[in-house]
Amino acid sequence: MKKDKKLLAIAVTAGVSAAAAILLYNAFKVSIPKGAQPIYPFDVRKYLGTWYEIARLDYKYERHLTNVTATYAMNGGSDIKVSNKGFNPDKQEWKESTGKAKFIGPPELARLKVSFFGPFYAGYNVIDVDEHYKHALVVGNNLHHIWILSRHTSIPADIKQRFLDKAASLGYDTRAFIWTKHDQNA
Repeated sequence: MKKDKKLLAIAVTAGVSAAAAILLYNAFKVSIPKGAQPIYPFDVRKYLGTWYEIARLDYKYERHLTNVTATYAMNGGSDIKVSNKGFNPDKQEWKESTGKAKFIGPPELARLKVSFFGPFYAGYNVIDVDEHYKHALVVGNNLHHIWILSRHTSIPADIKQRFLDKAASLGYDTRAFIWTKHDQNA
């Protein structure tokens, strides 16, 4: 009887450990939405600098923020420093966060992982960019994370439509996009 209880305890512990491992794997898994293709060849030097967020899906870390920008700079080696900034009009304050991005595979493939919280990474996949690197469409791990970025606070209608069409073809609900206001100076 004592041996059966011990075996049961071992089996339960193993089952719980396996379930926890699966949950952890899924939490840390960096992926790209089905059908999305990262840009290749990608020129990271042209991508560096400041981008204005034009649109996004609601995301808890950016909730209520306007005037959102992302600035990318080389951080030694192949790491990229990511500095995000946005204005919370309700609190009348700027919110800033700094993280790092790393390439998944060769740097000519616009597939990266980004972290703002220690070892926790999320997908950052540039799936469309104009030839002059002035406008970009970026997706995360799944259909809940997408950003339209521009070097300016607006985007030409034809590029906007191209990005919306691509997002919709991948399954994103473009009607739920939040169109970011840019009306504050940092």
